[in-house]
Amino acid sequence: MSVEKKSMSFNLNQLVRENVKSMTPYSSARDDYVSDGSEKIFLDANENPNENGVNRYPDPQQRSLKATLATIKGVQQDCILLGNGSDEVLDLLFRAFCEPSKDNVITVPPTYGMYSVLASLNNIENRKVLLTPSFALNVKAVLDAIDANTKIILLCSPNNPTGNCIPKDQIKELLDHFHGLVVIDEAYIDFSTEESWLGELSNYKNLVITQTLSKAYGMAAIRLGSCFASKEIIQILNKIKPPYNVNELTQIKAKERLQRKNEVAQEVATIIEERKKLEIALKTIPLVQHIYPSEANFLLIVVDDANSRYKQLLDKGIIVRNRSEQPLCQNTLRFTVGTPAENSSLIKALKELI
Repeated sequence: MSVEKKSMSFNLNQLVRENVKSMTPYSSARDDYVSDGSEKIFLDANENPNENGVNRYPDPQQRSLKATLATIKGVQQDCILLGNGSDEVLDLLFRAFCEPSKDNVITVPPTYGMYSVLASLNNIENRKVLLTPSFALNVKAVLDAIDANTKIILLCSPNNPTGNCIPKDQIKELLDHFHGLVVIDEAYIDFSTEESWLGELSNYKNLVITQTLSKAYGMAAIRLGSCFASKEIIQILNKIKPPYNVNELTQIKAKERLQRKNEVAQEVATIIEERKKLEIALKTIPLVQHIYPSEANFLLIVVDDANSRYKQLLDKGIIVRNRSEQPLCQNTLRFTVGTPAENSSLIKALKELI
């Protein structure tokens, strides 16, 4: 990367698409009037007036839920955006900052497949910079891939499907030398010994963090993803998000679950312990050739013949993920850590394949 490129400072105004800058966001009825909880007659939103618990539109800004999340995460409420899963949050980042047919993003395969899908969907060039054979980040190659139209670097840490975390000094180097957004996908951070990047938000204006309730919180079905960034970035994303993108039932269930911290912590601790036990057991099975270290709720393993072993496990009623088509992942299977009984069934099935 050139000295000139290193000296470039982060300027959010230059990063935003021109049409987003000039657009007037949609203002819903519940934006115009925010309920204070008192009894009112609502004749503003063309709703069905017959009360059934879900006949009213939800709070478009999810204020109560964000207040709970802000307290738990130790961030300001106006630094949070919530979406219909992390995928919607990521899509909003593409739509706000990447000009179709002009701009590009950088990803570091093997990694989460939706990054490439969203780039294609938004007609954005995806510059893929492979991890090293040991799944380490090649910082120099990433910096060399940056040009004037690079808007976002997407990093998953802990990474999916590899399970490893990207060292903080490497991410800091990117944050210091890149004038666009560095997005860190922390879907699996609760299973890691590494600290979240949330504590660094005030230090880096170009830092964006995404998290989810789908993994550690066990709420994949309600589809709730979160984005943490500067107030200015969140304001831009709020400008383009759909007005009621998080439904009322999701908001209620998410808030209930977030308030059960001890239960969630116990479940996470059990999954981590089961991950360790699963790794030990897998080492005794001859068809398992290598087990990659994991900071997530899954293990990526190398087997003798991934395609064959995947089908054999499926025949035994066990569904795993074949990751062999991803770069650097030849003959790999990804095992999600299940319950103790499910993990025992997996080990038993693998031993029977011998």
